[in-house]
Amino acid sequence: MKFFTKSRYALRVMIELARHSQNQCIPLKYIAEKQNISLKYLEQIIVPLSRAGLVRSERGSQGGYRLALEPSRCTAGQVLRAIEGSLAPVECLDPAGKTCEFRERCPSVEFWRGMGECIDGYADSVTLQDLAE
Repeated sequence: MKFFTKSRYALRVMIELARHSQNQCIPLKYIAEKQNISLKYLEQIIVPLSRAGLVRSERGSQGGYRLALEPSRCTAGQVLRAIEGSLAPVECLDPAGKTCEFRERCPSVEFWRGMGECIDGYADSVTLQDLAE
């Protein structure tokens, strides 16, 4: 399984936000410069993070973005799912994916299910606070 650039950058953005006070809004321009991500691309990344309830925005001269959760309560798994959707290693195990008619008798489905549980377990065990430190 490969994660797209958008997911890698989203995690970097969230770590950057975790490194600042939760009450402090950080402008996207600052994050873009600090993380060497184009502002245009960053604008595309922040939308699904906001929709997932992971970041909040504020307008105005002191506006910007901040985490919606404490860094210790937001996991890498939540961030990746906000961008990627499911982290299932194969489409037939993705809740939003196609249902495979062969799944009930597939000799490898348990392998893929186990791998998915490992991925989910690890991604959900690492918090933004862990990554920010």
